[in-house]
Amino acid sequence: MTTGTEPSGPRLLPVADGRRTRAVLGELLAPRRGTAVAALVALVAGAAVSLVAAPLLGRIVDLAARGSEPSALTAPVAALAGVAVVQGVLAFAGIALIARVGETMLARLRERFVARALDLPLETLEQAGSGDLTSRVTDDVKVVGEAVREALPEFARAALIIGLTLVALAALDWRFLLGALLAVPIQVVTARWFLRHSGPLYDDERIAGGAQQQQLLDTAAGVSTVRAFRLTDDHLDRVRARAEAVAGIGQRLVVLQTRFFGRLNAGEVLGLSGVLVAGFVLVGSGSTTIGTASAAALYFINLFTPINIMLFQLDAAQSAVAGLRRIVGVAEIDPPAPPADPAVPADARVRVRGLTHSYVDGHPALSGVDLDLAPGTRVALVGTSGAGKSTLAKLVAGMHTPDAGVVEIGGVPLERIDHRGGRAPVVLVTQEVHVFAGPLAEDLRLARPDATDDDLRAALATVGAAPWVDRLPDGLETVVGDTGHALTVVQSQQLALARLVLADPPVVILDEATAEAGSAGAAELERARRRRAGGSHGRRRGAPAQSGRRRRPRAGARGRADRGDRHARRAGRLRRPVRPAVAGLDGPARRARPAYRRLR
Repeated sequence: MTTGTEPSGPRLLPVADGRRTRAVLGELLAPRRGTAVAALVALVAGAAVSLVAAPLLGRIVDLAARGSEPSALTAPVAALAGVAVVQGVLAFAGIALIARVGETMLARLRERFVARALDLPLETLEQAGSGDLTSRVTDDVKVVGEAVREALPEFARAALIIGLTLVALAALDWRFLLGALLAVPIQVVTARWFLRHSGPLYDDERIAGGAQQQQLLDTAAGVSTVRAFRLTDDHLDRVRARAEAVAGIGQRLVVLQTRFFGRLNAGEVLGLSGVLVAGFVLVGSGSTTIGTASAAALYFINLFTPINIMLFQLDAAQSAVAGLRRIVGVAEIDPPAPPADPAVPADARVRVRGLTHSYVDGHPALSGVDLDLAPGTRVALVGTSGAGKSTLAKLVAGMHTPDAGVVEIGGVPLERIDHRGGRAPVVLVTQEVHVFAGPLAEDLRLARPDATDDDLRAALATVGAAPWVDRLPDGLETVVGDTGHALTVVQSQQLALARLVLADPPVVILDEATAEAGSAGAAELERARRRRAGGSHGRRRGAPAQSGRRRRPRAGARGRADRGDRHARRAGRLRRPVRPAVAGLDGPARRARPAYRRLR
């Protein structure tokens, strides 16, 4: 297993080596060997039947050369029709069985990929860039899927036809085979040359595609920050550079493919010339008939298509192997190890001591931050955009590992809490919620798989979503998401809050969870949030205006926050720090004390 690194620094997700990729494919194939053997038998039988066509055509040529009656042609012509039907049925069966095996293997691999991807620490994903992960689950899966459905069956069938045709040529006369083999050295050398040069290019193409997706995601997600910092031209240059890199690799591949097929054509001309010369000599000496020589020429001409298919599929195979190695690289990541000394939090108390974190070396986003929240406390952290609020939220939620300092929940450091089972101690809800495609009930049960329909309705009622859910065509069974009933921004956020109710974590962090809903929608969500948070321990951060009324801040933390948060990272450079404030939602109005004012 290897990891890649871009020149600009991101640590890409692992890429499996050839040995590990073959081992995984073997594991996936083992339960489906019976179907694979049946597919191979059908393809071999179909290829063998197709070889009967050339001798039948040779027989027709001989009958015509001898001036036979037209009725004599009926039998070989009927046989040709039968060969076409049987060969077509067997080829269809073989290709369908191979596609079934391949698609099933790919489905199991996708499931392993998604399972491992969901276990990846957020910090790992941010180091690699979300574009690296999304390109693997979209572009790479698409390329491998196309190879499984098209390239693999065609490659297998073409290889069988080539092998059996060479045997048939030898059966006609070994000198026909010798003439045909004149093309082999050119084809072998060409194939080796192509594989040697195309492999690295396809790897580079997959990596460049992921980098392009990452740059587009960064620029689009941080467009307001990019404009505010007047970095539009800089980011356009970056997007252009990524696109030019992808296009440049594509052009190099086209040139390589053109040279590849040009050399293959030269081999075909040489091989056909060898077969025709052998036929001329043998017919002239009376060693064979014109029909047999015609059959030999037809055999070799019929090799053009399978040879080109097989060698052309090397192109698709190289791209698919590059994508497959990237998929397996994530699918085979070891799951996070459990804590060596696990402990269970005593309560929902949150303590942060000396917390320091940097996204870029030498530019701390947070420095020496302390925070102490008793169970049942509701606190808001407010400040200007990019001040470090999201960074602190992610550190408390355990999504980042701090450079220094400790985060404790209920007196237990985060690293000692086993998150693999039971109720998560901290849940973070952001403004970027997702509605999963499928029935609404299944979407909600992601938070609590054993929840009953009554539990789901109670959670929806808690966040004020019950009225619109009752109006859906199929209620809880209504399909939502990209392929189903479209939800508004407010409804999507209410769905996220309902999941929060079902999860029922001791500590809740709402990171601008109503920012995308507009004024009226934000007010509705704020009421839902208060119903959910009533009597629970939670933290909320974001501009006070998003709740529809201004709240008075209260000091509650000490430390320093520099503009090293997501906006600075998206903008590609650091700016001077800002001065946020920590506020208690129910605290009295007063300014932060001087010691706290250093948080900026």
